[in-house]
Amino acid sequence: MNKSVLLGAMTVAGLAAGAAAAGTLDDVKARGTLNCGVSTGLTGFAAPDANGVWDGFDVGVCRAVAAAVLGDPMAVEFVPTTGQTRFTALASGEVDVLARNTTWTFSRDVDLKFTFVGVNYYDGQGFMVPRELGVSSAKDLDGATVCIQTGTTTELNLADYFRVNNISYEPVPIETNAEAQQQYLAGACDVYTTDASGLAATRATFEAPGDHVLLPEIVSKEPLGPLVRHGDNEWGDIVRWTLNALITAEELGVTSANIEELSAGTNNPEINRMLGTEGELGAMLGLEADWAKNAIMAGGNYGELFEKNIGENTPIGLARGLNAQWTDGGLIYSPPFR
Repeated sequence: MNKSVLLGAMTVAGLAAGAAAAGTLDDVKARGTLNCGVSTGLTGFAAPDANGVWDGFDVGVCRAVAAAVLGDPMAVEFVPTTGQTRFTALASGEVDVLARNTTWTFSRDVDLKFTFVGVNYYDGQGFMVPRELGVSSAKDLDGATVCIQTGTTTELNLADYFRVNNISYEPVPIETNAEAQQQYLAGACDVYTTDASGLAATRATFEAPGDHVLLPEIVSKEPLGPLVRHGDNEWGDIVRWTLNALITAEELGVTSANIEELSAGTNNPEINRMLGTEGELGAMLGLEADWAKNAIMAGGNYGELFEKNIGENTPIGLARGLNAQWTDGGLIYSPPFR
């Protein structure tokens, strides 16, 4: 192929990709709402309250994106999805972004053609058992019946772990976390296995949480985060940098309490660039200058979202651990705003 034809082909491909990418942002703006795929209900992460208003750690990401794009954190239509239906919902365009404790894996990234824009929770698969079973290790589970959500990384991890350790088990397939909880409490399975954060969230809703034990083994890496469709590069940038704004805000001490004061201008150039008082970062995303300010105000910075929804002072009681800022020995780290 000669050079001019090649360049022409590249231009067409670039325009096609640009049109596809511009589509999501334009669609969201025209619709006036963000369609966000969430779980069917996982306390602390994504669940509707008594009035039907969704709240939680993953919900916080949806609301931050809506605030960044539309200036309104409540302009979100939440679409509950199961482990089986979530990817179809995203691929088909039913949702604009998926923010539901979804693990970033090779096949989902490459084969299913999704773009993971970051990690909002570093997790690993664990096991929960009734205390009365007297089990202290996952290696004591030979012959156990195990409740497991279909269409998840959990299925393969479980098979791998039991095979490596030469342990037999009987899977009890379930669709949703609510169904797993029901089956587990009814004694239909000895063990419930999913991400350790999900186990902690589920146990927190039990009448007697102390009657159930999370075993010490963590048998996988589960980097959980929001994702968008391939080919939506501009839209992916918006969701990625919204998450990064929440992370950077915590690192730089920008909180829901002081953001109004700081957005008048500070002596820290990175805070100024992020909050839109210096530079043109908002324009580069096709958004208003105060996009990140709006995102952070939606529910606070990353640390505030964590502490309010799933932190040690909530019933779920998760320590920051790997999800501490990199400055505190954790893995939470954002590229710079410059």
